[in-house]
Amino acid sequence: MSTTDVVTVERLIAARPETVFSFFTDRERWLSWMGRDGEFSFEPGGHYRTNVNRDNVAEGRFVEIDPPKRLVFTWGWAEGGMTLPPESTTVEIILEPVDGGTLLRLVHRGLPTADACAAHKEGWAHYVDRLATVATGGDPGPDPWM
Repeated sequence: MSTTDVVTVERLIAARPETVFSFFTDRERWLSWMGRDGEFSFEPGGHYRTNVNRDNVAEGRFVEIDPPKRLVFTWGWAEGGMTLPPESTTVEIILEPVDGGTLLRLVHRGLPTADACAAHKEGWAHYVDRLATVATGGDPGPDPWM
């Protein structure tokens, strides 16, 4: 693995880590910032499958859930335009308490190409911005990517 197969997105969110974490471990909260539908089993080894946008369906397993500071899950596309098999990459969410809220650091490892890195960096930045809005009690509005 090299640094070229890793995407990192960081965002300061004006909410406590416990609040931000809850948007990764509750179906309705997850879907409030990313996705239109999905099935989630929020436990280590638990499976998820979610329609992220349009015809793009992500699928993977939760590897580690350490409230309220860390979450690790596998990621890939079961359906959609990008060739990235389910469970073929790993996403790590790290939540650090800071003055003013939480520093969210999302690290997506194992992406196969520069194009996959660019697409996922854009996607995660888009959805982390939506998460920051909803975690602070705001309404991100309809997802323009739907």
